[in-house]
Parts: sequence; C-alpha cells; structure tokens
Amino acid sequence: MTTTLGQHMTAGYRIARRGTARKALILAALATLGLGAGPAPAQENGPKSVAPVAEKLIDAVVNISTSQIAKGPEGVPLPQVPKGSPFEDFFEDFFNKRGGRAPPSDRKVSSLGSGFVIDGTEGLIVTNNHVIDGADEIIVNFHDGSKLKVDKVVGRDTKTDLALLKVTPKKPLAAVGFGSSGTLRVGDWVMAIGNPFGLGGSVTVGIISAMQRDINAGPYDDFLQTDAAINKGNSGGPLFNMDGQVVGVNTAIISPTGGSIGIGFAVPADTVTAVISQLKEFGQVKRGWLGVKIQSISEDIGESLGVPENTGALVAGVTPESPAAKGGIEPGDVILKFDGKDVTTMRGLPKLVAQAQIGKSVAVEVLRQGQKKTLTIAVGMLDDEESKPEPAPEGGKEQSPHPSTTVLGLVLAPLTDEMRSRFGFDAKINGVLVTDIDPASQAASKNVRPGDVITEAQQEPVREIKDVEAAVEKVKKAGGKSVLLLVEDAKGDTRFVAIPF
Repeated sequence: MTTTLGQHMTAGYRIARRGTARKALILAALATLGLGAGPAPAQENGPKSVAPVAEKLIDAVVNISTSQIAKGPEGVPLPQVPKGSPFEDFFEDFFNKRGGRAPPSDRKVSSLGSGFVIDGTEGLIVTNNHVIDGADEIIVNFHDGSKLKVDKVVGRDTKTDLALLKVTPKKPLAAVGFGSSGTLRVGDWVMAIGNPFGLGGSVTVGIISAMQRDINAGPYDDFLQTDAAINKGNSGGPLFNMDGQVVGVNTAIISPTGGSIGIGFAVPADTVTAVISQLKEFGQVKRGWLGVKIQSISEDIGESLGVPENTGALVAGVTPESPAAKGGIEPGDVILKFDGKDVTTMRGLPKLVAQAQIGKSVAVEVLRQGQKKTLTIAVGMLDDEESKPEPAPEGGKEQSPHPSTTVLGLVLAPLTDEMRSRFGFDAKINGVLVTDIDPASQAASKNVRPGDVITEAQQEPVREIKDVEAAVEKVKKAGGKSVLLLVEDAKGDTRFVAIPF
C-alpha cells in the first residue's frame, strides 16, 4: 500500500500527539524522505571558501603596465581672415595663447594588463601579446608592491595572442604551474586572478561554461568559455582550477558595455604550454605545414560527396611543391585522420597540423571518390606569410562577347585568352568562366562570383561548357539534389560549391 506525502504528514501529526517516542520515530522517517525542517550542517555557512587556494596563488599573479610614445596631433589651424584685417592680430594672439599653433608634441600612452610567473628563478612571465604589443617600456608590478622592469620579450605569438617576458628578480619569485585543460569538463569550477580596471589582485570564481569556442580571433581558436568575471585589465591573467593549476590564459570577453556579462574566453593550458615552450627555446613558434586549402562540408556538399555533413576537412586546393602535393593529396579529398587523430571538423585540422613535429612522416587518411586511402606526408614548417588569409575578390559583372550558356543560374563563357587577360588567369588554368549569376537562382546564394572559373564538376575536369552540362545531367539521372563544382578565382583560391537544382 502506497502512502502520499499528505498522508505521511497527517499521520505524523496525529501520532505525535500520543507520545514523544512516536514523535521521534516520525521525525526520523520524515528525515529519510528528505523532509527534515533544518538545513544540512555543511551548508549552514554557505559554499566552501576558495580563500586557501587564492592565498597560495595571488603572489604569482602580476599586474603589467606598459607605456609607449605616441605622436601628438597637429595644432588647430588659424581661421582664414583677409590679410591686413584688424582680426588678423586678434586671432594670432588668441590662438598662440591657447597653443593652437604649437608644434605637434609626442605624448606617453599607458595601458594595463595581467600576467603570471611560471619560473621564479629565471623570472619568466606569461601574458597576452596584445597587452605588450607596441610597448616601449614594460613594468611588472607584484602583489607585495615591488616592481621590476622587463629586460626582454623572450618571444611572442600573434596567432594565439601569447607572449613570454623576462625580468631579473632579486630573489626567487612565487610561481605557478600548469595543469591539463584536456581534463576539464563543462561545469568545472575555475578561478580568475588579475588586474581588472587597474584594481590589482582581484579574485573571481565561476565555471567552465563551454569549450572549443571559435570567436574568429585567429586560425587556431579553441577557447575555454567561463562565467568567472573577466574585465578590462584581466587580459593575460591566469585561469586556475581548484587544485591551483593554470588551465587557461584569460584573453577576451564579449561585452556591449566593456564590463563582464559572464562571457569570457581563455586560451587552453595545453595550447599555452606548447607555445611557451617554443618561445622559450626558439623565441618563436615553429608550426607544422601541410599545404592544403580546406573548407567545411555543408549539407549540399556532403550530399554530393556521399558523406555526412561536417565530416572531416574537404581539400579545395593543394599548394604546388608542398608536403601535401608531394604526398599525393588531391583536391576533392576529405581528410578524415591526421597522424592517428580523427579530424572531426574542418577547424580541427589546422591545429593538429600546427602541433605536429616538423619533418615527421605522418599517416593521413583521406576519402577519395568514396574510397578510403592512407597517405604518408612529411610535415613541413609553416611560413607566416603562407598563413595570411587573403580576402575573396568581390568580382564584378563582365559582359562576354563570346557565346554564353546559363547552367543552374550561372552564365558561363569559354575561358579564352582575352578572358584570361581580363580576369587575371594564367595559361595553366583550365575551365569555364562565370560571367554573371541569375539573382533569382539557387546559385545566387552560394559562394560563386562573376569572374570565377569552374575547373571541376562532380570531381571531373572541366574544359568546356558542355562538361558542366554533362555533369548536371548525370546527377539528375542518378536522383541527386545538387552538382558539386570546384571554382577558382584569379588569386588562386579554390573552393568547392554545391549548386542545388
């Protein structure tokens, strides 16, 4: 026989009137059901304090102040008055007294940030690159009030926004160590210590709100997101776990007001340790390089390739003489694994390649024409110039004097010598030129522009317009929904585009 909560309470009330012994039994039963009147003893004084953790760490967290000389603006010009006018002397005297004609003067600009000591004997300090970028002088302020001038910027990395500084300590400094960000879970408690708004030594606590965030800050975005309050001046400061280990470097916030709204981002410790170790050893970061141009697989492209959406990284182009070209990677390949690690998204591949040992031969698994192949690639070293993305050309509508054909809303024309010269394509490029796009077609919403050249259709070479038409008919007969095109612009940037029927 079951008993409701109301029945329990009524029975308890009646029995309690008959004797204290039975009252004790009923209270015990209610406690078992979680209905006791008083709070648990452990919660009487609130959550467990983080003071013991903060006290051990705060001396290793520093405030970083920088200064640089900025050129002053030109003085205010005199109003234009007729020569010999009685106002000429008046304005001359007035503006000279106000400094309006004073020569431009330099001024000192200061900024504040945070950092933390990782080697107290050597005096090595980690911070964000943007905290010290362009600084003429960098001063490190410690929690005890002492100050040290930075002797040297050991190295900096703009792609992860990290920098390593060196000071000469008079005695060993308090230092902190790194933990693994790979063991963090969403919901884990973390603590930030830093210099918000120049206040210094501020401690805030929160949780890991999300992981692997891409905020378009750089090519290797993999941020931890936290709701621990991070404000201006916290940049470069550490994010700790509850064991007192650095699990991230606070770098950015999203805020319409400039203050914390509970969305802050930190570079994961696993990334930081890899970068800092190279800055310490080489003064720069040496990253692996494959030599491929990749893109994500949308639903349309996935349907054309016969793979699920967001599977691996689609190779849109291969740099000549690159490790990828020498290893046999081809446009249209879908990279599924790199050095034994799964490539779950397009964004994951650059990070895996960057972390690979330069010169190491690694296994790369690709999906080509529905078949899996394993290639061996010798990892090259990334040249910074190679990593600079070039904006895609806007393109303009050009009228072709040659016969054109409209296919799937794309107005196509032969790629003649005249067209090559007009649009900047060399003789090595073969295909058909997109001269216009029907604004009412499906193609108008896809990543194709007038001035692009279609070099492949359904992963088959295109030399004439009829090659595109043949690919369209082939897909239609097979019951497909879209045609996969490989397009290239005059800068050599290639990309796959799926045009639905």
